[in-house]
Amino acid sequence: MGIRKKANKNPPVLSHEFVIQNHADIVSCVAMVFLLGLMFEVTSKFAVLFITVQYNVTISTNEGPEETAVNHFHHGIKDLATIFFYMLVAIIMHAIIQEYVLDKINRKKHFSKTKHSKFNESGQLGAFYFFSFGWGASILLSENFLSNPVTLWEGYPHTLMPFQMKFYLICQLSYWLHALPELYFQKTKKEDIPRQLVYVFLYLVHIAGAYILNLNRLCLVLLVLHYFVELLFHVSRLIYFSNENRQMGFTLWAVLFVLARLLTLSLSVLTVGFGLANADNQGFDLAAGNFNVLFVRITVLAAVCLTQAFMMWKFINFQLRRWREHAQAQTMKKKQAPSKSKSKKDKANGVNGVTSHGADSPRARKEKSS
Repeated sequence: MGIRKKANKNPPVLSHEFVIQNHADIVSCVAMVFLLGLMFEVTSKFAVLFITVQYNVTISTNEGPEETAVNHFHHGIKDLATIFFYMLVAIIMHAIIQEYVLDKINRKKHFSKTKHSKFNESGQLGAFYFFSFGWGASILLSENFLSNPVTLWEGYPHTLMPFQMKFYLICQLSYWLHALPELYFQKTKKEDIPRQLVYVFLYLVHIAGAYILNLNRLCLVLLVLHYFVELLFHVSRLIYFSNENRQMGFTLWAVLFVLARLLTLSLSVLTVGFGLANADNQGFDLAAGNFNVLFVRITVLAAVCLTQAFMMWKFINFQLRRWREHAQAQTMKKKQAPSKSKSKKDKANGVNGVTSHGADSPRARKEKSS
């Protein structure tokens, strides 16, 4: 078997096409620079800022006969370095999933261009939502936030977080930040860029806002709830691409989507509107991380309510468009059915006409007379 030659020449180094084709390798080399920095004493202090979680606080507890040390973390400006490094990791993971999973399935299924982009989007987001939902649910169970909802506002400000919670929120910010350069790497269409920028911006604003305002417990609960519903949608869309007759997942997603919006509003109002409003430590203290003032509470509730209203508006438009397309498909089927029956009748009449005409032809009359 001969060696297959490439049809396209290699693009010039540092050109747009070169960066897009090799962005995963380039980003991997940048990440390796930080990892190699850990091997040398001179650069290890600088590399640690990017790789490990910062602002460790050790608290001694007297549970049992011996004292045990528990590590907690708070947020700070150094977290930006950690977020940057794990944004690089997210870009690498995105490329791995795309090349070794999604591209192979696309080559087998031969999707159209529209389905191809939607399949890639659902594949990437489905993997992220599955991982984030499982990780977030395990944190909720270990910290007993679900069994005791009062902990969502009790003891505010929640400046100290366990390692898993802080690392979870840093990974969330890193992932949604990585979605911005991916618009360039994936050659996203111009008409799709505004839509993706909107939901990336909403994720970053809400997660970063909760992280800075020390509302991390409420943020974690709402993220797990939201990610479960979004995971169901993208799994349903992947199933739909494999078999267009399987649409039950969308019906279940529609019901849970509305319930999730109501539950999100209820938890937000309960935590911010009632829990923090009736707390003893009212006031604004930047050093202590206390933002429990009326203006901040109204701003948080307004942001949550406006976001839920925007999502419901998009959801209603999506459902109306689906129903309209379904109605158009049904009318087209009804129009095609009579036309097919008419064409069959016309063919039958044509055959009868030909045979009857053939019976009355001069040649037939001669054969009868003979």
